[in-house]
Amino acid sequence: MDQVASSAGMHALMSIVIELFSIALAWIVIQEIKWDAIMKRPRGPQVRLVQIVLSIVLGHGFASFVLAYWNWSGLLRGIVE
Repeated sequence: MDQVASSAGMHALMSIVIELFSIALAWIVIQEIKWDAIMKRPRGPQVRLVQIVLSIVLGHGFASFVLAYWNWSGLLRGIVE
């Protein structure tokens, strides 16, 4: 029973780390967008809020893909055994 709880805890920890890393990566990528060509005030609080929300959405989407791929590859071990 302890091994199952430990495994679930490790999976949760890895999921959190991957999620936060993906959001940070999306934030770095979003900073390269030329916001002055899109918005009137590229340094305004509304643009920063859009950047934050966009980085969370993109980061979550990427993390979901990575975690799903990780789970699927783990399920493939059942084929070999």
